[in-house]
This record gives sequence, structure tokens and C-alpha cells, in this order.
Amino acid sequence: MPELPQVWFAALTALAWLTLVIVAGATRGRQFAGFAGIMLGVHALVSVALWPHLRAWTGELASVATPALLWLQLATFVHFGSLLFPRMRGRAFRAFVSWAGLAWAGAMFLAMPWAVAAALGFTPWGLALPFALGLLGLIQSLRNGRGTTNLVLDGEVVEVLQRQPHGEARSARPLRVVQITDPHLGPFMSVARLRAVAERAVAADPDLVLLTGDYLTMESKGTPGCLAEALAPLKALEGRVYACRGNHDHEAPDMVARELAEAGVRLLIDEAVVVDTPAGPVQIVGMDFEWRDRSAHAQRIAERWPRVPGAQRIVLLHDPGAFKHLVDGDADLVLSGHTHGGQVGLVSLGLPWTAVSLLSKVPDHGFWAKGRNRLYVSRATGHYGFPLRIGVPGEEGVLQVHTAT
Repeated sequence: MPELPQVWFAALTALAWLTLVIVAGATRGRQFAGFAGIMLGVHALVSVALWPHLRAWTGELASVATPALLWLQLATFVHFGSLLFPRMRGRAFRAFVSWAGLAWAGAMFLAMPWAVAAALGFTPWGLALPFALGLLGLIQSLRNGRGTTNLVLDGEVVEVLQRQPHGEARSARPLRVVQITDPHLGPFMSVARLRAVAERAVAADPDLVLLTGDYLTMESKGTPGCLAEALAPLKALEGRVYACRGNHDHEAPDMVARELAEAGVRLLIDEAVVVDTPAGPVQIVGMDFEWRDRSAHAQRIAERWPRVPGAQRIVLLHDPGAFKHLVDGDADLVLSGHTHGGQVGLVSLGLPWTAVSLLSKVPDHGFWAKGRNRLYVSRATGHYGFPLRIGVPGEEGVLQVHTAT
């Protein structure tokens, strides 16, 4: 293929960007047009700055690599264009457009420092790194770790919010829970994939299946019935399956409520229920997602739904950032998601550090404690947006909850 000069690549990219923003504004309004304009604008600037260096990097393979690079660039814009008419897409579209385009865009996001160096006239050494990480992120986005996790509720007072050892004590009959959180049904979480997650949950025969929010994406919100179809296997455990809402569920509350109910899932919106299990009675409290006044929200829930004597109390709370606002002693165990485990970090290497823990004090993954309350943050079943799950695999499996005596 003949060499495509940077100026022509820039012109084609700018034309694609401008066309998509104009059409987005006409079909989906200013808010989406602004979102697409910013996301694709940053992507366009980085890709144009790196274009000649990418061609040089491919060396003798440039004649073969150039069409592939152009396809990846086109796939990015086609994927965002498909969001003008959002719906769940077939496997071929997801693989060759959404996966390819979003992985390419994610790698470009990581490559911003190299683009700045190139724009300043420097040679961007090590250019392969962000694209290798982008490929790794794509691979890890499509697979979840599976296993059994033991958690010990010891009732001890922990003065400040901190990671908590899982503990060594073992109950004769622990409470067995499967948590499903942040599936984000969409390009990377098909109906078939989420249905397989639900089937594995049923096969584990847990005491409870607890869902902690963020079930949909733009694509799945445009496909009525897809969530009910994906979670249909859970109907086999009806009476044992409960859910709360996450932030994205407020974008389509009626659809989420209707389709969870069709799958036999009871949605708890700032309410509680007591369930008898083989491990004893469990009081499940489903707290709705709140952006503001979280301390007051937690106080209202504690007053409206006080602890039931003799029952273990589990709180479903999508955002672990709200954990610190809970009334002390109000939860034996809180289950959260939202962070996707930190999404980028060193968990795969056995180390706890992630981007979330580096940039904030929000619990990112694993077992935490503050006061007498305990929190488990799942690394999530899925993710949203760029497939930059690097070093932080998703999570499935059974939580075995033990009580220290």
C-alpha cells in the first residue's frame, strides 16, 4: 500500500471527527455530541501525532501494517458512530469493530506521553509499550478469574479505613454467597457471556446470589429484554437472589427493575429483607446509589431498617466510597463493586496496588475494615468503556463468610 502522509491521515481523521460530532448533535443531542467530541478529539490528536512514528515502527512491514492501522482508526469511529443508534450487536461487529476500535482508542489514551514527545519534535522511544498494554488489557477484559474466597468477620474495632486480612477462623457452616457486580452488558459482555456467568452461579448452589449494580451500557439500554435473557438462569434460585442499583442503573431504572424481576431477582431500593439460609438468618439491606449526602442517607437506612437480632446483616452498596459513611456496627459485611477492582494495577502480580488506590482513598478491591463494619469490593464481572483491564482481572466465584467465635 502506498505511504499515507501524516497530513492526509490528519485530514481524514479530522473529517471523520467533524462528521460524527455533527451527526451526533443532530440525532442524540448536545450532551452526547460533547462526550463523543472530547473522547474522539483526544484520540484524534494522539493518533495523528504518532502516525509517522507508527509507520516507522512497523519498518519493512509498513505496507502490510498500514491497512491494519487504518482499519483500527476506522473501527474506533465506527464504534462511536454505532452509539448514535445503540443496541446490542452481533459477535462479528463486536470483535472487528467494538473490541478493535476501543482497544485501539485505549492504547492511544495510554500513548499520550509519547504523542506529546512526538509533537515537541522528540523521537518517542518505546512506542510499543502502550500498544502492548492495550492488547493485554483487551485480553484481560474478556476473561475473569474464578475461585473461592474465604472472609472472616471477627467483630474487632479497626480505627481507620484499611485493608483487612481475610482471617484464618473457619465456621462449621459458612454462609456461601455469589456476588455479581458491574456486568455492564454490552460490547465486552454479551448476553451469552453473562448468561454463562449466571449459569455458573446457579451451579455453585450458593445460599445467596447478590447483585451489586451497573447492569447495562448504552448498547444494552437500547435492547429491551437482553438483561432478563442474560440473567434468566438465576430464576432457578428465586428467593435467594437480591440486588441493589448502581449509578448507571439510574439511566434506565424502569428497564432494570422490570428485567431483574423477570429473572427472579428481587431489587432492593433502600429496603431490607430477612432470608433464612442453611447458615442461619440473613438480613439483606439494599442501599440505592447516591452521589450526595451519603452520611445522611446511611443514617436514614440504619434508622428505617434496624438490625434484626440473631441475623447476619449484609449491606449491598454499589459504591465502596460510601462505606466510610455507614453507621458503625450497622453491617457485618458490605458488598460493593463500582471500581472494577481498580482496573489498572499489579493485582495479577500478587500486589494490591491499583490506579484507584494510587489516586484516591476509595477501597478498590478485596477485604476492608472500618470500625466494626467489614467490606468486600469485587473486582467486578465486567467493565465499561476502554478495555484497559491491565493487571486487574475480573472476578467470579463463591464468597465463604465465616464468623469468628
